[in-house]
Amino acid sequence: MTPTAPPSQVRPNYTIPLLIVGALFFIFGFVTWVNSVLIAFFKQAFNLSTVGSNLVAFSFFISYTLMAIPSSAVLKKTGFKNGMSLGLLVMAVGTLIFVPAAKSVSYPLFLVGLFLIGIGLTVLQTASNPYATILGPRESAAQRISFLGIANKLAGIISQFIFGGLLLAGGNAVSGAASLEKVVTPYLILTGVLVVLAGLIRFSNLPEVSEEQDDAPADATSHTSVSQFPNLVLGVAALFCYVGAEVIAGDTIINYGKAIGFTNDEAKYFTTYTLYGLLAGYVLGIVLIPKYISQQTSLRFGAIYGLVLTTATLLTSGFTSVLCVALLGFGLAPIWPAMWPLALNRLGRFTKIGSALLIMGISGGALLPLLHGYLTDTISPKMAYALLLPLFGFILYYATIGYKKTSW
Repeated sequence: MTPTAPPSQVRPNYTIPLLIVGALFFIFGFVTWVNSVLIAFFKQAFNLSTVGSNLVAFSFFISYTLMAIPSSAVLKKTGFKNGMSLGLLVMAVGTLIFVPAAKSVSYPLFLVGLFLIGIGLTVLQTASNPYATILGPRESAAQRISFLGIANKLAGIISQFIFGGLLLAGGNAVSGAASLEKVVTPYLILTGVLVVLAGLIRFSNLPEVSEEQDDAPADATSHTSVSQFPNLVLGVAALFCYVGAEVIAGDTIINYGKAIGFTNDEAKYFTTYTLYGLLAGYVLGIVLIPKYISQQTSLRFGAIYGLVLTTATLLTSGFTSVLCVALLGFGLAPIWPAMWPLALNRLGRFTKIGSALLIMGISGGALLPLLHGYLTDTISPKMAYALLLPLFGFILYYATIGYKKTSW
């Protein structure tokens, strides 16, 4: 008779849960990356400045700062699965608001809708990233998050073709109520998809995992605050820099192309180039991490690559400069999946609140594009990208020194 392993030694199969979470990443990748099209679309529809149009990113990402801690409290009550379902429903309310915003020709109401979508995504991100980290060995967490990143970026590419074709096709001077009608039908469809997915998640068989499954340090009881974990605190700052860099590389490239002479029809798919780079980086991450390179090595590569490509952006011109911005995506890809397991390492019972603080770091996508827009309007569209140099510089510090710190 063949002996069976005791229950504690049976490794659970998390393939189906990861596929379900991958579907979630696809959905919120779709609504996140469409922002690049909305920035260019609203800029011409409402005749906005660059800073004014970048309020799209600000309204969307600032919700991460305001709602990350409340989201953590919600997840403590609802658990991961019900929290994901709730986040989808809140997103559905935000997408539905686009309909009255278009009818009333109200840019502020569009921003309210984007803010609510961001709130829903805050709950989803607070739940799903540690969920993916905990669903399996920590040393391969970056590999799992890379898989989710592929779903996210594929959705982003699809959103560019759908919304770029719908909203930016034609001339450069389309504005007013007639153009805003273009958003009504796609956002009504998106609302329906979000509601259906919320129901499917709510009644699915997703396992409920807890932060106690995380590998806590032996002296975890001596830690009374997340501020006592330097790898987390510095990780939040590095994530702030990373998200700001990613949003700048992806969401501003259409307006940058138009500013240096490309037409709407030529520039409308520029964000897809960034997304293709991100996609390629995530695929390589799945293949290489952790078998051939460590999470730490991939993080260092991303930071150095970002510094090189940013410098190339500043030193070149025309389509070459645009392409350098787009190619930043390849270097950005390994940063997000590597940063989460390093920042959450050995937090134990502080994992959920640590995740919430990391989510607050996503506010870099709200604040840094505004600064980039200001530099674009006051200096030049190209030199505004110099802002990326200190961002990648800090990420490099975290990748070489910051993540190793176990005390202050």
